[in-house]
Amino acid sequence: MYDDSRPERPAPPTRPERPHRTAAVIPAAGRGVRLGPGAPKALRALGGTPMLIHAVRAMARSRAVSLVVVVAPSDGAAEVKNLLDEHALPDRTDILVVPGGDTRQESVRAGLDALPEDVTSVLIHDAARPLVPVDTVDAVVEAVREGAPAVVPALPLADTVKEVEPAGRPGAPEPVVATPERSRLRAVQTPQGFDRATLVRAHETIAVNGEGATDDAGMVEKLGVTVMVVPGHEEAFKVTRPLDLVLAEAVLARRRATDVY
Repeated sequence: MYDDSRPERPAPPTRPERPHRTAAVIPAAGRGVRLGPGAPKALRALGGTPMLIHAVRAMARSRAVSLVVVVAPSDGAAEVKNLLDEHALPDRTDILVVPGGDTRQESVRAGLDALPEDVTSVLIHDAARPLVPVDTVDAVVEAVREGAPAVVPALPLADTVKEVEPAGRPGAPEPVVATPERSRLRAVQTPQGFDRATLVRAHETIAVNGEGATDDAGMVEKLGVTVMVVPGHEEAFKVTRPLDLVLAEAVLARRRATDVY
């Protein structure tokens, strides 16, 4: 009997998986006018230390983050570099300072352009969220490494939200046009995590006019990419107004009293 069987070809060698490396980009080029006159918001003191330093430490506490890129005001990169050199930061994390642009979107893009080629995932974190716990940072990193192209930490809303027709002048009554279902809404925080290639593609293809994009996950959504949500934390709030700074001081004092910080 004729045997046309042939020996099986050996399977082609598998390409080794590219190792994960995560970097965090902190845009800190804004002025933060809602906190009032004075230094830029990122440089305002919290517990005697600039908020930016707290934010850098928050990212560096995660063992998954090997590089933190701080995007400074275009005319203040040297000042920010000196400020970082004056404060103790984890030795295992590299710190890089680059000048930013006129909008947050331009500053984030400057941070992305400064990343080494081996960085595979990126965290974008607000300098004005100085007290985000490391567990939240790690949860975002883990979700990206498990395959989600974009991840945001978020909290359910405590208040009912109304959609209104904006008034033509400040303080004028505004008619309600809709009441969204609160159970489906989330208040998004940072750090927001991304597959690097996905975020770069969003910045290259999504043009935003005026002040630019204030939410990188929103840019990724416009690509048709699904953004995943992981639990946020109540202490990852944004310090925007004077009352927020009072609350942040109280949280920091409690952490120091209980040796959590």
